[in-house]
Order: sequence, then C-alpha cells, then structure tokens
Amino acid sequence: MARPDAIDVHAHFFPERYLDLIAREGAPQQARIDRSDPKGPSIVLKESRTLPLEATYWDLDRRRKVMDRVGVAVHALSLTSPMVYWADGDLGLRLAAAVNDAMSEAHRAYPDRFVGCATLPMQDPARALEELDRVARMKGIRGIYLGTNVGGRELSDPAFLPVYSRCAEARLPVLLHPINVIGGQRLQPFYLNNLLGNPFDTTIAAAHLVFGGVFDRVPKLEVCLPHAGGALPYLFGRLRRGQRVRPEARDRAKRPFESYLRRFTYDTISHNAVALDYLVRTVGADRVMLGSDYCFDMGYERPRDIVERQLRLAAADRRRILGGTAARLLRLG
Repeated sequence: MARPDAIDVHAHFFPERYLDLIAREGAPQQARIDRSDPKGPSIVLKESRTLPLEATYWDLDRRRKVMDRVGVAVHALSLTSPMVYWADGDLGLRLAAAVNDAMSEAHRAYPDRFVGCATLPMQDPARALEELDRVARMKGIRGIYLGTNVGGRELSDPAFLPVYSRCAEARLPVLLHPINVIGGQRLQPFYLNNLLGNPFDTTIAAAHLVFGGVFDRVPKLEVCLPHAGGALPYLFGRLRRGQRVRPEARDRAKRPFESYLRRFTYDTISHNAVALDYLVRTVGADRVMLGSDYCFDMGYERPRDIVERQLRLAAADRRRILGGTAARLLRLG
C-alpha cells in the first residue's frame, strides 16, 4: 500500500439521495434515472446521459479501500456533470442540498478521509446564495464546486459576483469542472467532447474570470482549474497579446494576463509528464494540487505516480503537490 498522505482535490461523488430525487421528481424537466445497465444507473437528461455510475461513486467503504490502495488520505468530494443547473426553481436548490448534506455526512462519518466541495444552484443566484450561507456553517464543507458555465452563462456574468464575494468571505475556494462544453457536433466523434471539450471549456471559463474583471473585483477569491488548467498555461501569451492589441480584451482586467496565472490553482490531470512539468515551472509547485478525476476512466488510477515517478521535483515541492497546498487551501489540519 502506498503512503496515504495525499489529498485528491478532483474526486467525484454521486450520493444516492441525489439520484433518488431525480428519479422521483425529474420527469417534468425531462430527467430520469435509467437503471437498466447492470454496471450501474445513468442520469438521463433529454437526449444526453451519463456513463453508468458504479457503486464506488457513493459507497464510502469501497471508496476508502481504493484510496488506501493508491495512497490517498483525503478526497475532496464533488458532484460533476450534469450537476444541478438543469433543474428549474425549487428542485435545483433541493438537489444541491441533498448533495451537500451527503458530503457533510461523509465527513462526519470519516472526518480524516472526506471533505466536501458544495454544489450550488447557480442558475438562480439568489438561491445559490441561500445555499452558500447554509453550507458555510456545515461541518466538512471546505470548498464550492462550479461548472465552467451555467446553462451557457459565462462565469463573468455580473449576477454571479455576490456568490464569489461570499465564497471569498467564507474562505471557501471555488473549484471548477467542465459542463455543457463548447464544440457541438464537431466534438461528437471520438469522444472529443471530453478529450478536447473539457480542457477548452476550462480555458474559456478562466479567460472570462480574468478578462471579465472578476479577480479584480474579488481579490481574495481562490479558483482551482481542473485538467491541469486546460489550455490556459499554454495560451496565456496569446491572451496577453490580445490584451495589448484588441480593445475588446483591454478594458476590465487591471493587470497583464500572465499576472493572473497564480490567482488560479491547478490539478495534476495532464496525462503527460512533460506538460505537467511545464505547468509546475510556469505557475510554481505551490499552485498545483493532486487530482485523479475519480473514478472516471479518463482519470488517473494511481494519481501519485505522475508526481512521484515521472517528475523530477525537490522533496518540498513534491509534498506541496501531493497534499501541502490542498491542506492550506481547504483548511485541513
């Protein structure tokens, strides 16, 4: 068994009460649970569906065994696509509350193994603030999980600023995950909606936060980008060039684009040691945190390996990436 001293900031969780609530009340909004696959239930929204979700997504005992095997001490639990943005009105709030309550219960059951990154019904900012105020007082909630867009609305939308301000006041970092990604029909073949759509949507969200002036308006907001920042670490020079020469990109960000790179933190899910090494050298080891994308097939089965076996790091930097920075950001220990 590997040393269990790592913190995984990208570990997904689908509590059964969330699935049950969709099954009971999702039909008016064309949402249902399909349990016909022996591998596990799928969430069906209109014409789209998730992959079958096997029990490890909600069974904490199974999850802890996997964590022990790969040497991960803590999972920062997060709901992923389809999240709750598809649900209108009160159902969106109740879905978010069901997920967040389950995360807090997981923490209370195993306080050394699980913390929660709460989901919010961002399609209704007033309700999102209501739920944010509630979860900020709950045991085990140490972050907020947001999609890279909210039903097509960009994260620079001024309606979301009160949520960001409240997150900063509560010292709750915001962790992003792609959802409803760009690309449409061109990304349908070859699973490109995930392979390319996910990192590109992360990059677009990050650019909106910078160019939209969100970081300048909320200077203490912490934002973590998944999938090693998508394309952002490799395109920031082009974004900076646009900031210099294009009036559309010049107005609201007060500083050069590259100065915002360290306003983000990044997970390690690059699937390439050269790319991850470049990220670490670009933003600093203190801005990179272990992630696995647990337990999807596009994640790492052994998330520590790329850090410990494929990167040449000083021992202090290795400790930061494996858990030190996440412990600081999530206020653990």
